Amino acid sequence: MREGDVRRDDTHAREKFGGANLGAAFFGWMVAVGMTVLLTGILAAIATAVGYSGTFTQTDAENNAETIGLGAAIALLVVLLIAYYSGGYVAGRMSRFDGGRQGLLVWVIALVVTVAAAALAAVAGDQYNVLDRVDVPRIGLPSAGDVTTAGIVVGIAVLLGTLLAAMAGGKVGQRYHRRVDRAAERVV
Repeated sequence: MREGDVRRDDTHAREKFGGANLGAAFFGWMVAVGMTVLLTGILAAIATAVGYSGTFTQTDAENNAETIGLGAAIALLVVLLIAYYSGGYVAGRMSRFDGGRQGLLVWVIALVVTVAAAALAAVAGDQYNVLDRVDVPRIGLPSAGDVTTAGIVVGIAVLLGTLLAAMAGGKVGQRYHRRVDRAAERVV
């Protein structure tokens, strides 16, 4: 550097404003939830259009239950990866420092809310189980063991995938601030 050049030192700012930013993480989680709802709605519309095409019957669904289940699991995973990447990005963009940490917090908030909702549902019992009152056609599945194994695999993939997607989104969201910092470091 030449004499008179200006160089930013963010050490003090990082100590004061770095770390966990719960506000950014909360709004990142809100974006993740919103994206999940939006993308799931789009997929449901596509599935409905395919179902109403007249070429796919209940018998077809029963005969292809494994394929449909695998396709649904992959679609769910893709939706959640995009949603949590977006949520992590928003949290990282809102927070000047530690984008990966902000993405992690988005994921932690989602996990806490999910566990709380599951606990509330377990305490409330069958009295509030709305799905039992809805007449939905059932697709025959091969066995309960296959469902359990597949459910565990999908659950682990969703947990790890959304964690990594949220953290990656947070890091990418933070890059905006790094570009601003580099511009400020240029010779005045």
